[in-house]
Amino acid sequence: MSHDPTDAPALDQRVHFYQVGSFAVGNRLLNADDRTVQSSAQRTNSIDSGHRACQGCGEALGARYALDAAMRATNGRLLAVNATGCLEVFSTPYPETSWRIPWLHSLFGNAPAVATGVSAAMRVKGREDVRVVAQAGDGGTVDIGFGTLSGMFERNDDVLFICYDNEGYMNTGVQRSAATPPAARTATTDVVGDEPGNPFGQGKDLPRIAMAHDIPYVATATVADLHDLERKVERAMSLRGARYLHVFVPCPLGWGAASNETIHLARLAQSTGLFPVFEAERGVVTNVLPIRRWSPVEEYLTLQRRYAHLVGPRGRPDIVARLQAIADANVVRYGLLPDERNDGEDD
Repeated sequence: MSHDPTDAPALDQRVHFYQVGSFAVGNRLLNADDRTVQSSAQRTNSIDSGHRACQGCGEALGARYALDAAMRATNGRLLAVNATGCLEVFSTPYPETSWRIPWLHSLFGNAPAVATGVSAAMRVKGREDVRVVAQAGDGGTVDIGFGTLSGMFERNDDVLFICYDNEGYMNTGVQRSAATPPAARTATTDVVGDEPGNPFGQGKDLPRIAMAHDIPYVATATVADLHDLERKVERAMSLRGARYLHVFVPCPLGWGAASNETIHLARLAQSTGLFPVFEAERGVVTNVLPIRRWSPVEEYLTLQRRYAHLVGPRGRPDIVARLQAIADANVVRYGLLPDERNDGEDD
């Protein structure tokens, strides 16, 4: 059969994309100025292909999204300091690297201090146009790096610190961290006794601790809302002084979840209220991401084997109810369901 080349569409023909009832970002339906960094062929690809992250790794997505946004906000004048942890291990197996930006590896607990030194060196060299980002997982942030991070906040050093929170020490075998949620099973919190899994009443709420330092900017975000995450990175890079961004990044391996559920899990964490998404300046909450479609906590739990002891015929509805109460308290604290909050005020 012959083919008439004149039947082919012109190379400059506009292609229209349509979507209905979807959470997709819809970049091609937006004006160019409103599209995400990831929709652009000119994005930096700060962490590129070839790394050894697990399939569906939320941390790999979070790092790429955040640093590509920071690179755009600084016109490419950015240095990154990376604590030891999953992100460092899977991206830089010696002698290889997947980083395409200036990148330094610190110890597990001193990334904030190293980043502070790098920022000071740039200032001494008269290169205050070069900005500094430090990054770590929840172990290197909430536990091992907690002291140096607090020092960075207290001194108001000109660094954006990003925590990629996958709620455990995944790189060393899925041990509990101070960011592991109650009742979750890890290698060090077995499902035995009256309160199986991680004990209630332990851990640290690092975003609120950061707010207590009255630093210029604190925000939380998830990999499920790319526009929100990028906007917060750009806002942080528009400010000077200590800034903190806490990004929720599901871990399929450590959580026992399907690798194609990463974005769905991050969205559920926000829509249940278990992970409130907000931003604050100088210790005061200035904006929250409201819940669009409220979901019960059990819907989130059932997708993860780390909570398998809580759901099903032999589950623990009493513990699920306690987790639901935590989510409900977050909804009230941050006003995540505005209609319900307003009803309460009218009473």
